[in-house]
Amino acid sequence: MDKKFLERVIDALRHGESLPAEWARFLFPPEKREAELVYDGKEREEEILADIMSVPLQPVSTFGLGTGWHNKLIFGDNLQAMKTLLQMKEAGELRNADGTSGVRLVYIDPPFATKKEFRGSHDEQAYQDRITGAAFLEFLRHRLVMLRELLSEDGSIYVHLDGKKAHYVKVLMDEVFGEQNFMNEIAWCYATGGASRDRFSRKHDTILFYAKNARQKLFNVQKEREYYDKPFFNEQKDEQGRYYADVIMKDYWRIPAVINVSKERTGYPTQKPELLLERIIRASSNEGDLVLDAFAGSGTTCIAAEKLSRRWIAVDCGKLSIYTIQKRLLHLSGALDGMRRQVGPAAFTLYNAGLYDFASLRKLPWQDWRFFALQLFGCKDEPHQIAGLQLDGKLKGSSVLVFNHDELAGKRIDEETVRDLHVAIGNQIGKRFFMIAPRGSFDFQQDYLDFDGVRYYALRIPYSIINELHTRSFTALEQPRDEGAINATVDAVGFDFIRPPRVAWLASARKTTGGTGREAVLRIRSFASTTRTHGVDVAGGLETFAMLMLDLDYDGEVFDLDKFYLANDLQRASWEVPIPVDSIGKQVMAVFIDIYGNESREIIPRNKFGLLSGGPARTVRNRRQHAA
Repeated sequence: MDKKFLERVIDALRHGESLPAEWARFLFPPEKREAELVYDGKEREEEILADIMSVPLQPVSTFGLGTGWHNKLIFGDNLQAMKTLLQMKEAGELRNADGTSGVRLVYIDPPFATKKEFRGSHDEQAYQDRITGAAFLEFLRHRLVMLRELLSEDGSIYVHLDGKKAHYVKVLMDEVFGEQNFMNEIAWCYATGGASRDRFSRKHDTILFYAKNARQKLFNVQKEREYYDKPFFNEQKDEQGRYYADVIMKDYWRIPAVINVSKERTGYPTQKPELLLERIIRASSNEGDLVLDAFAGSGTTCIAAEKLSRRWIAVDCGKLSIYTIQKRLLHLSGALDGMRRQVGPAAFTLYNAGLYDFASLRKLPWQDWRFFALQLFGCKDEPHQIAGLQLDGKLKGSSVLVFNHDELAGKRIDEETVRDLHVAIGNQIGKRFFMIAPRGSFDFQQDYLDFDGVRYYALRIPYSIINELHTRSFTALEQPRDEGAINATVDAVGFDFIRPPRVAWLASARKTTGGTGREAVLRIRSFASTTRTHGVDVAGGLETFAMLMLDLDYDGEVFDLDKFYLANDLQRASWEVPIPVDSIGKQVMAVFIDIYGNESREIIPRNKFGLLSGGPARTVRNRRQHAA
């Protein structure tokens, strides 16, 4: 037990705080592991669990009808989102169908960190991992530690990898989950892709299957059909007269990959087939159980879970991922599951985790605002009084006041206000005191004021970072500008507030090449965005543009992604997008996204392109019920 952790324990006990449940493994450590990976920058598990920031989930939109549990699609850094989910588990809010606490099944398909290149939908490098070697292993290890804590005691995790890093990750998972809980190395075999002339062609991925506790794990035996040329031990024939037997499934799976002509193809790089996920979900969960995918990508886990009547949580830091998943779910109505039953998505809610809409926050009722404000800064919701003053919570053992901007409308917090507060309670609050309020409510610019050895911190919403209170600098949710970065690893820390970029665009129509018809054209004329880094606003132009998304027949309610264009592609095309005239409905919704994940939305009526009214009709059956 190192000095830093010991000080945390002592400080918590001194202030009468309950010790977090995850500290038990460090206060009462299990037996030492026989082997572990050693590399530069490796943190202790207790540091990982203690230092990760939790970020509140801000509802954006809810789709479908239903009361009670809503499936969760979360836009944000998965590590921070998982810390919040862990708090939900500890509060009893994550339970499986049989009432067990936690998530029954985790599947993740993380970036492989292989510098592997292959062709994508735009015939370019479609996959280029940014973090390699030790940094990648630590990136993944942080997430594996959190996922272990989120699992139910009888839960399982499947980690999808390729041959370049699978052996490293196997050792890593032995360390995190225990070698005794290793169940299988599954080989997913496929026939697609190129052939190699200097080695054996690589035609499989590796999926590592671990239980949280091998003796308790839930596992449903799966069978597959094998065909024979002549009668075997179980003499059966199918409709074509072929001999077959249903045998217990082995650890090599022949499942076709998603290719250009696949019916389920979305165009999202690295999309996995639904059959692969259905097999995993059937084996390690039951109907009504919770399934978590922390690298959600194209959303195949969500779709497979829906078809198999499981509940799900999906997290991704990419806007392209989020809108791809949303579209797939909304168009799921009418699909058939494996039992030939009609499938439509259960109610699900889209959340922001780490990038927030301040305008919506200001409209929250006071109690909801108070709760969100405490969550945002990692404070404990612990109402108490000092000298008759009602306070709201604790942060690192010190008192927190959430300023009631509704009840005290027009009131300001200036230096005199803080001085009066100090006179009233300064000798009873220790060395620190925290005040949370909208940024505009403070009349001083400093991060804190000192009076007689007591430091009064101003925690502003929208947030400007106070470096003294955090061990790491805040980083943004970086969005890709080219296809090679779509699946890049992102390790965001902290949170920010949405600042819609400013866009100038021009819609027109012109003759197609060859002059045989007409096409609509959308051209980006200028783009400007702003983010806040270390308390300073940083402005940028087209170099901060990430992608354009289009709904070509926007219904006025739900954005339904039809096309996306990445910045590098648009730059090569002089920032112009040609659109077939017959694909445009009454109006187009254009979503312009900067590299920080901020959006600017524009509705473009058909006549803005110089086109007559009309256009194709399209129906999406599951519409948004409300916007939160």
